Amino acid sequence: MAGVGARSGAGHLPKQGGDTTPGPPRDLPRQRRGITPQMRGRYPDYDVLETVDHWDEKTREVVLARVTGHPELRFFSGEEARTLRAFCDVAVGQDSAPRIPVLEMVDAKLADDLTDGFRYHDMPTDQGTWREVAAGLDRSARDAGAEDGFASASSELQHQIVQRFSEGELDWELPVEKAWGVVMRGVLSTFYSHPWAWNEIGFGGPTYPRGYARIGAGQREHWEAPPDFEADPVSDVHERGLE
Repeated sequence: MAGVGARSGAGHLPKQGGDTTPGPPRDLPRQRRGITPQMRGRYPDYDVLETVDHWDEKTREVVLARVTGHPELRFFSGEEARTLRAFCDVAVGQDSAPRIPVLEMVDAKLADDLTDGFRYHDMPTDQGTWREVAAGLDRSARDAGAEDGFASASSELQHQIVQRFSEGELDWELPVEKAWGVVMRGVLSTFYSHPWAWNEIGFGGPTYPRGYARIGAGQREHWEAPPDFEADPVSDVHERGLE
């Protein structure tokens, strides 16, 4: 089993919280309107749900269910959920409440077999891949000294393992790079389908039937808020050496 101690960085991963480095920019505003993950974001006075009355009925029903619905786990076991919830939090940088229930949303898709509709010839199904990833994360954590598995490991060790997972450097029983692609498609598609994530990135949300009128570069609709934090994320990451 590949060790995890040789590489301590997790620079490509999202914010780890607080004012530490790596982490979010120190001056990132607290959210003042609406909700974002951990109540931080570039658009602190923007809440996409304030436009809900402009959405068509079916869209409104589907999107609001993502906010109010907290589905019971139907696919993952309790132990798998504990491991994978910790993994999802590291992968999308959710280090404190409020959190988007990424694991629960992924669980619902897998339980209903709502997958991408394809798989690699040398990989198990998406359901099987997620189960093997849970087992692999726990094995890697135990090999590194976390006796109770990945969820109980220190934050530093969790980030080390996830960093090596993302780089295909863990010796698991399935192709690790492909496994990373499978689980991250699930993680990111669910995370960015949630209105709290839309608030965080300033996304205008559904616009049917109202539509967009200002579609030129640099233009925004009257309901869209300007950013309250101008630091460019690409240059910020470069300047802090987080690539």
